[in-house]
Amino acid sequence: MKREVVITADGSSTIHLPDWDEQYHSKHGAIQEAYHVFIKHGLHHFSHSELVSGSHKDISILEIGFGTGLNAFISLLEAEKLNITINYFGVEGYPVLMDEINQLNYPTELNVENKAPLFKKLHKASWEEKHIISENFSIEKQNRFFSEIKEKDMYNIIYFDAFGARVQPELWTESIFLKMYNALKAGGVLVTYSAKGSVRRAMEAVDFTVERLQGPPGKREMLRATKRL
Repeated sequence: MKREVVITADGSSTIHLPDWDEQYHSKHGAIQEAYHVFIKHGLHHFSHSELVSGSHKDISILEIGFGTGLNAFISLLEAEKLNITINYFGVEGYPVLMDEINQLNYPTELNVENKAPLFKKLHKASWEEKHIISENFSIEKQNRFFSEIKEKDMYNIIYFDAFGARVQPELWTESIFLKMYNALKAGGVLVTYSAKGSVRRAMEAVDFTVERLQGPPGKREMLRATKRL
């Protein structure tokens, strides 16, 4: 399928799929969406919860749709700022090519050009192996489909960043969210840009407690789902 790098409304880049008229990130701003949905309402929310204690915190994150690596890169930057250790797992069925990665402008748009080698390191790291990217961040990229996830009680946070239900409805079903529920530790959270009623009902059907939250630029709402304690 054809993929092309485009610029979103906040100046940051993403990858566009013309055949689907779908993007890896919001056309209203890739970086803005990542910070609002996954960092603010996911990482920051959980890192300040009662479940995380001590002077140095360890948090395990699963990303559904590793894609461009934007969410992973920002999480790496935040780990240093927050003095936490993040163990990151990125699942991707169709990895982005290095030629495409080289066209993305995230270090420049985030004003962290000195961290650009770490962004490249995320992508050059071999798949199916754990790699230490920085003092506060490790990653294991997994080349598999979301339906193949079978982990139990392993992650604190899930960034659910799959392509939208309009083009891949099979990724937004009860069966997929049951896998997500099982993969989270008790009290863990799943955050996603979607706010569709069918998505919320699928989450609630597998016992998630679901909140509607203010969405990122261009979207009225988003969802955060919490696994019961």
